[in-house]
Amino acid sequence: MFKGIAVSPGVVVGVAYRVDSVFAPTEKQTLADPSLVDDEIAKFDHAVAVTSVELETFVQKIAQQLGQAEAEIFKSHLQIVNDQSLLSRVHELIRTHQNTAISALQIVMQGFTATFAQIQQDHFRDRLGDIRDVISKIGSHLTLQPNLGPGTVANGEFDHQDQPVILVAHEILPSQAISLGNLVIAGIVTEIGGGTSHAAILARSRGIPAVSGVIGITSQVTTGDHMVVDGREGVVLIRPDSETNSAYRKLQREFFNLKDRLILNRDLPSISSDGTQVELLANINNVTDAQTAMTVGATGVGLLRTEYLFLTHQDVPDEEEQYQYYRQIIEDAPNKTVTIRTLDLGGDKTVPYLGRRNEPNPFMGWRSIRLSFEHPRLFERQIRAILRSGRHGRVSMLFPMITRLEELRQVNLIVEETKRNLRREGVPFGENVKTGVMVEVPAAAICIDAILRETDFISIGSNDLIQYLNAADRDNPKVAHLCEPLSPAIFKVLQMVLEACQRMGTPVTLCGEMAGQPRSVLTLFGLGLRRFSMSPAFVPTIKELLSSVTTAQAERFAHHVLQLKTSEEIRGYLTSRLREVSSTLEVFDSA
Repeated sequence: MFKGIAVSPGVVVGVAYRVDSVFAPTEKQTLADPSLVDDEIAKFDHAVAVTSVELETFVQKIAQQLGQAEAEIFKSHLQIVNDQSLLSRVHELIRTHQNTAISALQIVMQGFTATFAQIQQDHFRDRLGDIRDVISKIGSHLTLQPNLGPGTVANGEFDHQDQPVILVAHEILPSQAISLGNLVIAGIVTEIGGGTSHAAILARSRGIPAVSGVIGITSQVTTGDHMVVDGREGVVLIRPDSETNSAYRKLQREFFNLKDRLILNRDLPSISSDGTQVELLANINNVTDAQTAMTVGATGVGLLRTEYLFLTHQDVPDEEEQYQYYRQIIEDAPNKTVTIRTLDLGGDKTVPYLGRRNEPNPFMGWRSIRLSFEHPRLFERQIRAILRSGRHGRVSMLFPMITRLEELRQVNLIVEETKRNLRREGVPFGENVKTGVMVEVPAAAICIDAILRETDFISIGSNDLIQYLNAADRDNPKVAHLCEPLSPAIFKVLQMVLEACQRMGTPVTLCGEMAGQPRSVLTLFGLGLRRFSMSPAFVPTIKELLSSVTTAQAERFAHHVLQLKTSEEIRGYLTSRLREVSSTLEVFDSA
């Protein structure tokens, strides 16, 4: 049994599929049969060739979109991918030691790391980063292919397309999303990452049980192993005995039977038991998520994370590509209602063409709107694409990580200037696109009255707000427990923001993970919140919850929560209230 961070609720019993990574700390892997050496070298050479073609296209497009200076970075990447000493070293490891291609890449990367660790100059550290980027690209073309060494299954003995699998990985990067689309995934387990990692977001958007922060799991699992993932308790079991297996299969059936029953409420209105209307919106990453939001009965998209277009794109998407992408999502979204957030890159989500920053604390550094301000051409191009897509539905534009009123004013000026340019060029766009601010930095919450006077709407990003209020990295297992949504400080700050929005008559949505957690929703509804945006899979659960509670009940719950002094007291109280209102829904909340 392994214990990790519960990031997506539910129970699943299934078969493991281990995803190997160039940078994951794994044992050296060797080929099952020496006769496969030539095939493995050919597989590696194919990955190098594909990477080289991608980089050549990339250099041309970066030069056009961002300028020659940025393109120069990737010209050096082309030199690395075609470096004969690197390629020969990998060939030698495969041929002489029968290493798999992934394992050979790991060994080569370890060698570079050891060499560069002895050099102090920043120039050489940056060079190591370039090498890591190139090796990562090559590895990405090998990662989800069958490997031929210990800990994996070769020669088609395990066909992942025949059955759902439990994905086991060191981490899952956004750039792997395209490859993952070929897998039928029943569960996800990762060694690193927390509740807001890409793996967690992917799992929740699909309603897949998931556990993160399970240290050492990849070294213990073999593809084809039977596993149990309990995404509520944060528990993972490998090769369970028959009695344990039967017990968890029963829990799995109960969980999915309840999900199937709840999905039947998709056409029912989102109202409390005494008739108070509530909007249940969806957080999405792509077109598939928009279609899922329609299926589960969401009334619109409350948050489109545009960074996933950039993270999963082979190069920088231009204005026309963005426009067509947003338009397709709007057309597939419930009621053609979409709030599009501008780029929220940085922290744990980076793209190499915007430059590399070796920051000691990236979550509090060069990210989100700060990055957009530094790349005005890229920022304006995205705003143009969003405004143009606004003709195809009810579209709003949301700006992340606004900290000061000056930033909001700068954003508003850029939007107005972009509109003038579109009019002058005769390019049609949505004149009624509203603009809003994400409140996720404590400074913005404290100065909420000033911000409300200069924005159309507010969206509360509770994930970052909780992280910054508690000065704790939510993806660091050592301090993740401090990022507790059911805490006195969080509810007091949320009460302050909600009351300010109510006074000003400004629409407000909460789009963090709290919006899909039943205990949090009971309190937020009692505090007056009427717009919740969550992973699509949670919409039926929250609709069922709200239909079981009156407004007066929720207000009493909220009033009592605000009097409590500790997170433990709040958790215990809300757990009791949830059981009182709808005991069957407790399984959808984290432990």
